[in-house]
Amino acid sequence: MKSKVYFIDLRAKQKQNLFSKLEQLLNISGIKNLIARQALVALKLHFGEDGNLSYIHPRLVRCVVDLVKSCGGLPFLTDTNSLYVGSRSNAVHHMHTAHKNGFGLSMQGAPVIIADGLRGADSIAIEINQQHFKTVDLAQQVCQADAMLALTHFKAHELTGIGGALKNIGMGLAARAGKLSIHSTVNPYIAKTCIACGSCIAYCPAGAISLTGPEGRASIEEARCIGCGQCLISCPEHQIHIRWDESVQNVQQKIVEYAYGLLKVKGLNSLFVNFITNVTPECDCYGHSDAAIVPDIGIVASSDPVAIDQASADLVNKAPGLRDTALKGAYRAGGDKFRSLYSHIDWRIQLEYAEKIGLGSRKYEIIKVLKET
Repeated sequence: MKSKVYFIDLRAKQKQNLFSKLEQLLNISGIKNLIARQALVALKLHFGEDGNLSYIHPRLVRCVVDLVKSCGGLPFLTDTNSLYVGSRSNAVHHMHTAHKNGFGLSMQGAPVIIADGLRGADSIAIEINQQHFKTVDLAQQVCQADAMLALTHFKAHELTGIGGALKNIGMGLAARAGKLSIHSTVNPYIAKTCIACGSCIAYCPAGAISLTGPEGRASIEEARCIGCGQCLISCPEHQIHIRWDESVQNVQQKIVEYAYGLLKVKGLNSLFVNFITNVTPECDCYGHSDAAIVPDIGIVASSDPVAIDQASADLVNKAPGLRDTALKGAYRAGGDKFRSLYSHIDWRIQLEYAEKIGLGSRKYEIIKVLKET
């Protein structure tokens, strides 16, 4: 059976603006069945790195918040801290960045709650017994929610080919230790330019760091390291780094397994909304936004995270590619825009694996949502 993916375009007029169309999209997608009275509802989105502009427009997020409230829910905006050092690597910087980019209680009428805590260590271990992981470390605050709306800026991605709903919740709701295990197969390492200040030692919960390296520098004892990633952000000189050594295939499958832990094992009731607008060639984690590679397409919603990502990728590939952008080809409608950008990445791996382990179906039907005016 084909999964239903509901679609609205971006056309608007005086009696039918985009906000009313978005509200209709969410209603027909079943948002009222998802939210019980006084339910704590996580709105998972990406607040954008400082300097980035391609995240979902804050006013559209306000529209979703208002609708959740009208259903009797208690919404909160959420994401997890980044693994790399940037403007979202701890909850304080993250909340400052969110506010700077237009997200917060005064803008959307919903608070920002960083789901994995102050330093990314607040997690819940969920047993999944899948190919790559026996357990996954998920962000605690989302696991305690009653329902979730995954609001995703759909785009290309330099590691997974596409950045859709599966990545938004799989990578995006992994706690710091989970993110590290997705990206890397070994422990972090300390650069030769370490100044031996010892700050990292105090933050290592496993006692795996000591000043026993060459010339008294910090050193990580791999046998004791638990891969939590706390040292990555505790170093004031940014001298501790990730080994980005996992294969493209494994990264995609690991992300899917984290999504599986949240949706299938934890059983979090969820609705997925992909904003296929400003489709950039890179992740919103960068401190810049490159030009969109296709014209704006629309917004889709579905209860199936696999179907919505497949449909979103197909809609992008059916669109004409924009020249004078990062695209290297595939300008005609039907060309694979994502493989044009990243020829070594087969973005379909994540969808095939997600379908295989029961997260959803790649078969879908698009239902256009129209409103009479």
